[in-house]
Amino acid sequence: MKTINHFINGELTSASERHAPVFNPALGAQAAQVSLASAGEVEQAIAAAKAAFPAWSNTSPLVRSRILFRFKMMLEERIDDLARIVTAEHGKVFEDAKGEIIRGMEVVEFACGAPSILKGEITEQVGTGVDAYSVNQALGVVAGITPFNFPAMVPMWMWPVAIACGNTFVLKPSEKNPTAALVIAEWLKEAGLPDGVFNVVNGDKEAVDVLLSHEDIEAVSFVGSTPIAEYIYTTASSHGKRVQALGGAKNHMIVMPDADIDAAVNALTGAAYGSAGERCMAISVAVAVGDIADELVDKLAAKARSLKIGNGENLGLDMGPLISKEHYDKVKGYVDAGVEQGATLVVDGRNLVVEGCEEGYFLGGCLFDHVTPDMTIYQEEIFGPVLCVVRVDDYATAAKLINDHEYGNGTSIFTRSGSVARKFSHDIQVGMVGINVPIPVPMAFHSFGGWKRSLFGGHHMHGPEGVKFYTRRKAVTARWPEGDIGTAEFVMPTMK
Repeated sequence: MKTINHFINGELTSASERHAPVFNPALGAQAAQVSLASAGEVEQAIAAAKAAFPAWSNTSPLVRSRILFRFKMMLEERIDDLARIVTAEHGKVFEDAKGEIIRGMEVVEFACGAPSILKGEITEQVGTGVDAYSVNQALGVVAGITPFNFPAMVPMWMWPVAIACGNTFVLKPSEKNPTAALVIAEWLKEAGLPDGVFNVVNGDKEAVDVLLSHEDIEAVSFVGSTPIAEYIYTTASSHGKRVQALGGAKNHMIVMPDADIDAAVNALTGAAYGSAGERCMAISVAVAVGDIADELVDKLAAKARSLKIGNGENLGLDMGPLISKEHYDKVKGYVDAGVEQGATLVVDGRNLVVEGCEEGYFLGGCLFDHVTPDMTIYQEEIFGPVLCVVRVDDYATAAKLINDHEYGNGTSIFTRSGSVARKFSHDIQVGMVGINVPIPVPMAFHSFGGWKRSLFGGHHMHGPEGVKFYTRRKAVTARWPEGDIGTAEFVMPTMK
């Protein structure tokens, strides 16, 4: 049985006594085992990062940029290799895995601009012979804790900006699909990254708690469910750390009566069922306004029934399996609950069997109609291929549904009305908004993050907010006197 280990101080290493199984979700079979780091092994990774920090933080941003650029070129050349690893351990279709890597690579491209993104400010002659300037300096050792649904992309939303800013990094990926992170670590070393700057420890809560409490960790980035995000934020903050913890979502798309229905249906199909719905930006609620609901549901049902589902290693598919048997059972349980609570299950994917993958964790696309806000399938994040349709009479009711929900990650509206779209983008209490765009994930040079219980902490991820998160601003006021500097002053200094 293959054992997946850790990457500490430039080497694959493990003395772990505990292990967890890693499955191929399309086959429902164990493919490997992953080492679960002890507290001591996590401390070794932190020590390696701490030892590497002085030299790395004093390395020219231009040199850091060149290493990242070499890594980016390697990633472009080897993208198919990494995508196959993502597909084998996560289950998402090969084309979707490549798309994930490309979106992560865009953050690497942003971080390649380290000399520009780290520039400070200067003002001359703020007083007689006095200049003031600011610089952005690295924090030290920072950590990232990432989820199973994007094993390549989400780590690349963190570490490229962090190390471009001069920090050293300890990554704890999901133990369900850990290989992508280790491959990235080896490629970074090949690109010239010094040992200790980027480390990977696989593990469970034992490893996480060390990262949250260790005195040498300055900041923690996290993406995952809201209960865990809140735990991460509360625990790490109580230990004096800077924290950005991105949580769950319940993303709505409003479909207005004047919308292009076919465009909305296509958008909803991809946004709800892509990656088997295992996306924090998946659209899981379609809000049909006015008299378009019947047409919308009929067309969505036809799309859901025609989804091409199978082993993601095969090309031309729309959807692969869910990540694990436990998650399959959880998502299926939500579908059962929707039926029990009175929603109309228009398309039922619970009995799907994929030929040649009979033991895989496959759930077909499910479509509910006549969903109401009191139902569990409306209130909670399902994280699976389940789309709920809520019918409302007008835009105001639709917008209120979104604003009243505890999550505020992403949302979208499909309409031909500029005035309605503008009102929606202005009034809606959600962090990321799409206008005739189903999944409004910002580009790498903007920042990603939600509102309400979708985000804990003061900073969004990557882009300008990422730079702020991974740096400290230092203000310097300087005078180089040519003669007598005068007498002591005992009042608040002012510039005369």
